[in-house]
Amino acid sequence: MEATAATETNGTSWEGGNNNPLGASYGKMMMWFFILSDALTFSGFLGAYGLMRFKFIDSWPIADEVFTHFPFLHGVHAPMYYVAIMTFVLIFSSVTMVLAVDAGHQMNKKKVTFYMLLTIIGGLIFLGSQAWEWKNFINGSYGAVQLHDGKIIQFVDASGHQIELEKFALSSDEGRVEHTKNKGLWFVKEAALPPFSVNQVIEGFKANPSITIRTEQINPETKEKTIIPRAEAMTYLNEAKIVVKGANLKVNEYGKTLFADFFFFITGFHGFHVFSGVIINIIIFFNVIIGTYERRGHYEMVEKVGLYWHFVDLVWVFVFTFFYLV
Repeated sequence: MEATAATETNGTSWEGGNNNPLGASYGKMMMWFFILSDALTFSGFLGAYGLMRFKFIDSWPIADEVFTHFPFLHGVHAPMYYVAIMTFVLIFSSVTMVLAVDAGHQMNKKKVTFYMLLTIIGGLIFLGSQAWEWKNFINGSYGAVQLHDGKIIQFVDASGHQIELEKFALSSDEGRVEHTKNKGLWFVKEAALPPFSVNQVIEGFKANPSITIRTEQINPETKEKTIIPRAEAMTYLNEAKIVVKGANLKVNEYGKTLFADFFFFITGFHGFHVFSGVIINIIIFFNVIIGTYERRGHYEMVEKVGLYWHFVDLVWVFVFTFFYLV
């Protein structure tokens, strides 16, 4: 019995009851399957984040107090501005990708090259911006103190604005150094020490009567963290365990450690998708330059990578909404 082979035309026909289901080629159909499965993955992550956010809604970190940095404007309170610029750049790169796909339909190699280049530049700018945002999130802004029960308390001035530990903590030579392999047992190593000890913070607090503290608890009326009167502040400070500077998977100066865990995981997972998209775009870009798709007679590969890029942009809209706006 002879095997019947499907006739392939321009890479668009493939075996099955219908050689072109939904009018899509095999490659585009598989890309849609991948996008659907990846969308379900991101939905699960964002759903888990939403569940934890709802569970700890009265003590979840406030985004306007976390993402306040702006390049070259040290000390300027610019909540969400830079994140908004990152979002605009990524969305604009989606526009240039649309233009590249349209130019491919017109078999205009020059325009495809130009718009693909703009898309790659937009992706690189976004990745660099996200790395910068991570750096500031990890390094921290003000510093805080973690209590024995795991809760975080922050320090505010008389006007209720958060202040840095450096502005009031007393400096003293306590002889405490980070334990590294060359300063002790070779198999023992600890994390980097915070800039101040608990005792230095407490002594500095006592010496500055205009300073008080605030807790993670959010006032439902003002939507701001609860400020504790100065007279009651020492009750909390007496339960201080460690000084926290910045955020990682174990501690978080902004509040709930879960917030940092989700931030690193979800934005990192999305960043990996953007990075993968940039690498693929670069490969396609050079294939366009050397005329690969001109010889094939179509630019379907640009269209397929465009589907992926639009998906990555759309996911960021949801990530941006969940983490930064809600």
